[in-house]
Amino acid sequence: MKIYIVGAGPGDPDLITVKGLNILQTADVILYTDSLVNEELIAKAKPDAEVLKTAGMHLEEIVGIMVDRVKEGKMVARIHTGDPAMYGAIMEQIVLLKKEGIGYEVIPGVSSVFASAAAIGAELTIPDLTQTLILTRAEGRTPVPEFEKLRDLASHHCTIALFLSATLTKKIVKELQEAGWKDDTPVAVIQRATWPDQKIVRTTLVNLDDAMRQNGIRKHAMILAGWALDPNIHDKDEYRSKLYDASFTHGFRKGVKP
Repeated sequence: MKIYIVGAGPGDPDLITVKGLNILQTADVILYTDSLVNEELIAKAKPDAEVLKTAGMHLEEIVGIMVDRVKEGKMVARIHTGDPAMYGAIMEQIVLLKKEGIGYEVIPGVSSVFASAAAIGAELTIPDLTQTLILTRAEGRTPVPEFEKLRDLASHHCTIALFLSATLTKKIVKELQEAGWKDDTPVAVIQRATWPDQKIVRTTLVNLDDAMRQNGIRKHAMILAGWALDPNIHDKDEYRSKLYDASFTHGFRKGVKP
């Protein structure tokens, strides 16, 4: 007996994996967060599936329904926005499932961080500029561990992707500045990436809070910061991958001497 925890992707109903869609279309019972998952995707469920919205349910209620249905011999799919591994709150569900002797399988999905990068045509790891991406969140009502304070993470001066932080832009600016980030560091904000009402705002670190306020963005937004987000990066010849350079040799290609 097991349930399927499926990543639905960032919003566009076509951005679910083939495996995830197959499970969605064959499941007898579907539970999904109706405040986040696209209804067009859920509409692909088979006609006789039991479809339950969970935005108004508490944890024990959600897991209780899944356990009951699985014990009835039904195929159950729990649909999560984005990728379940990123702020998906799946651990506490799994804890209760294990107590009931119910197994689970996690199906990955397209995370909003990568949908956001795609929306602005950005590569987050640029050769000779940054080769590291930090996925994190600013500290608000939910605390972060002592060694994961944003100021300390930002000291690496790599690309940073901030989940769940749209209301904390003053804190973000302050901590990145304290980590030595320049005021003109490029920042891109993507609200509701891949949805029909997607909004993209390009700004700089020092202007981030004003840009968010002027555009009315206070939720459902990914904040990408760092020099990899420079909108003019494509005009700079010094940042080029060696992988496709004619002189670069690897197991499938002999290098060509210049």
